[in-house]
Amino acid sequence: MTKKKKIVLVEDHPIFRLGLAELINQENDLEVIGWAKNVSRGIDEIARLQPDLVIADITLENSDGIDLVKQGRKLFKDTPFLVLSMHDEYLYAQRALHAGARGYIMKQEAMESVITAIHHVLEGKVYLNDRVKEQILSNISNQTGEKDQSPLDTLTDRELQVFKMIGKGFSSREIAEKLFLSIKTIGTYRERIKDKLNLKNANALLRSAVHFEKTGQISSRVD
Repeated sequence: MTKKKKIVLVEDHPIFRLGLAELINQENDLEVIGWAKNVSRGIDEIARLQPDLVIADITLENSDGIDLVKQGRKLFKDTPFLVLSMHDEYLYAQRALHAGARGYIMKQEAMESVITAIHHVLEGKVYLNDRVKEQILSNISNQTGEKDQSPLDTLTDRELQVFKMIGKGFSSREIAEKLFLSIKTIGTYRERIKDKLNLKNANALLRSAVHFEKTGQISSRVD
């Protein structure tokens, strides 16, 4: 019998997680052995179970999948990560790969492509769909400077995380509590985000963040 590769899922949506686990477990050589819904629990489960692969959502309970990848790559150097996301393929694909992920897949295509992606990553390859590959290669070869750069590209991973949480309706105090930061620090992040996205005030920031959370895009009219 083929020895099954062990997989841990870090995903906070139970219905999607159960469906993904069922799909993976149908394969003769793959087995989901554990799950978590946030970064801290995910790190604990990886340490305890020592999987061959971790599949992580970008958006997690009170946390961010990018943080999981960064921490995981430092602690478990031989464990590959495959990242899932709902919005803005190019934006998150770049950030996921930069953090150390070995693959990136959109949730909309996960049920069709996840088995292929898993095998690619387990074989030591990097998995990206053709559209994301084309976008990344185009960006590398683009010599026009910042003219074609998305404003979101100027945000750090933490600033993007705060921006997303604003879009979900969390107050500065709630964001600070969830990220274990001070309210003053969150206020600094908010100001930086407004400056980088050229937003005039707090209301414009909120409208832009809500629009991004719904569509994965920055609205051209937020004032």
